[in-house]
Amino acid sequence: MAEEDSVDEGYAEIVVVRHGETSWNAERKIQGHLDVELNDAGRQQAEKVAERLSKEPKISVVYSSDLKRAFETAQIIAAKCGKLEVSTDPDLRERHLGDMQGLVYQEASKLRPEAFKAFSSNRTDVDIPGGGESLDKLYDRCTSALQRIGDKHQGERVVVVTHGGVIRSLYERARPSARKVEKILNTSVNVFRLFDGDKWTIQVWGDVSHLDQTGFLQSGFGGDRTSG
Repeated sequence: MAEEDSVDEGYAEIVVVRHGETSWNAERKIQGHLDVELNDAGRQQAEKVAERLSKEPKISVVYSSDLKRAFETAQIIAAKCGKLEVSTDPDLRERHLGDMQGLVYQEASKLRPEAFKAFSSNRTDVDIPGGGESLDKLYDRCTSALQRIGDKHQGERVVVVTHGGVIRSLYERARPSARKVEKILNTSVNVFRLFDGDKWTIQVWGDVSHLDQTGFLQSGFGGDRTSG
């Protein structure tokens, strides 16, 4: 992937990375705000994306969701990219999925029918029972967080490690009229540019070429509409 050697002063270049795989991703369990660590495959994926980013134009800072699966991925990236510190932001967390959290996806409709109905709704303003967020609340939370980062780091290249549901919302902010995205794979690289004002563009989307020799969870579970 060709990248420019420097970032123009007129925008912030933000490399948004989904966290590495967890055992719950592999088991199709819904995570949301539950704090699940990376599994061995996820740590290998994190090492691969860190190696890749260390060879690309300089990263000035690394931000992360404060959930372990993202934070551990971010720490591995930060260590490879000049021993940087990781700044956490809870607004980069996955969508809170209420009573769906902790369930195996295939069992959720039977065990928590009201929550599953809200989760499956085509409306974006429906909260999930059990303290869960609507898609609108997720969108407002995470797009505001990325905008704050972009405003602070104009002319820089930064990394943000976050979650599948968040990245889907960021995509919608940058490409509101485009088709909905399907899968956000673990440690996929997605490069956004945030310009002065409110213009967002996407330079790279869903790139997992660094995993060619490692493998990844083909289902993209938790990075598709399951948002876990």
